[in-house]
Amino acid sequence: MAVQLAQAQVAVAFDSGYLRVKRLLDVAFTLVLLVPFGLVMALVALSVMLTSEGPILYRQRRVGENGAEFEMLKFRSMCVNNDDETHRKAIERYMQGQALNGDGSGPNAFKLGHDPRITPVGRFIRKTSLDELPQLFNVLRGEMTLVGPRPPLPYEIRMYSPRDWLRLASKPGLTGPWQVYGRSRVPFREMVEMDIAYLERQSLLEDIKLMALTVPVMVAARGGA
Repeated sequence: MAVQLAQAQVAVAFDSGYLRVKRLLDVAFTLVLLVPFGLVMALVALSVMLTSEGPILYRQRRVGENGAEFEMLKFRSMCVNNDDETHRKAIERYMQGQALNGDGSGPNAFKLGHDPRITPVGRFIRKTSLDELPQLFNVLRGEMTLVGPRPPLPYEIRMYSPRDWLRLASKPGLTGPWQVYGRSRVPFREMVEMDIAYLERQSLLEDIKLMALTVPVMVAARGGA
């Protein structure tokens, strides 16, 4: 792991000024977003609580900047005490370039479909990405950023190649190029290249553009499941 981290750090060198301004924008935008999204989060929390047994929030270990693990927050979208073997096998197939839904030609070809573990409310909030809203608090805590690569699970990175590790050269994001332009329509290798290209550009204007484009993606529920 140490070699892979060193390769990622050398291959993607970040500008300190960009990182400082990006952090300031993260905090400012997040505090602004919590005002309109506060009511939405309250309604989602109530829906989760009233329709299925278990906690409102789901806390999951994810891998962030330079391989550091953190506890990512989501609204719970699945039944409690479910087996994650289905997801583990799906991730392995995805990383091998195999379609997870249909013959690989549909809009959700690389998203696991008809997962019986997901609750009815969970299916809606996942499709619209509302389950991700608690990650605004991960952003405020400095574990995530508003725009960046999505954080993988610990068992995913055990299958990473040295190039895949470049995704972990920065803080993981709430949204990013994959969520806006790819999501469930692109295979793993293309997702990795989209993330690396984004990290290499280091553009505040692109960060703002991707945040703006995330809203219609959520409203149209493109690529969710």
